[in-house]
Amino acid sequence: MADWLKATLTEKVQWSDELYSLRFEAPLPEFKAGQFVRVGLDIDGERVGRPYSLVNAPHESTHEIYFNIVPEGPLSPRLAELEKGDEFLVNSAVNGMMTLDQLPEHRHLWLLATGTALGPFLSILKTEEPWSRFERLVLCHSVRTPDDLAYQDTIMQLLEQHGDQLDFVPLVTRAEHKGALKVRIPAALESGELEQRIGLELKADDAHVMLCGNSDMIQDTQQLLESRGMKRHRKREPGHITTEKYH
Repeated sequence: MADWLKATLTEKVQWSDELYSLRFEAPLPEFKAGQFVRVGLDIDGERVGRPYSLVNAPHESTHEIYFNIVPEGPLSPRLAELEKGDEFLVNSAVNGMMTLDQLPEHRHLWLLATGTALGPFLSILKTEEPWSRFERLVLCHSVRTPDDLAYQDTIMQLLEQHGDQLDFVPLVTRAEHKGALKVRIPAALESGELEQRIGLELKADDAHVMLCGNSDMIQDTQQLLESRGMKRHRKREPGHITTEKYH
């Protein structure tokens, strides 16, 4: 049975009114980029825990989670109130199948995220494996407002290091923003606007797509990809689409 471990907050980053990152020290076991951990607090005599993806790569000693406040939720508002030096809990079991070792071989990897689902993709991109396995990688981050475009410094560093392999496309659905598409991910694919932006066609014979985020994006995008001859990836039946829903 997994144990709860003590975590100590080393840094809190507030990206916008409702978006936060917590960086912390904790004796977590080895994990794979893209996995998640349960984070908890004891609230009114009850231990409340929720899964959060790790933003840090396995080789980084400081762990990190990225989340939005759920106003009616019991946990996230309290996590956002923590300050440097405060303690909370993390579970010793790190889980999740949103990892590169689960994928079949393809030339191109598309990482399509909404909101805080960007986190596991950053963990993956900060490792060496994607750059040795794939010729081209496409990272798309869809948010509602420009203030929600977090981790821009990290993404710029990745582009500086791997600009010949990596394309980044921000999508801001409720406001105009320089360099961003003002459209949802499924619509950007359906119209061809996304592929035109980077000069790369998304097709079944050379691409794998990882979808992470809200269920509407995942459902709509998966249907569109299936119309292009792509199918859900399973261990016993290799395919082109890997998904993980955040809500």
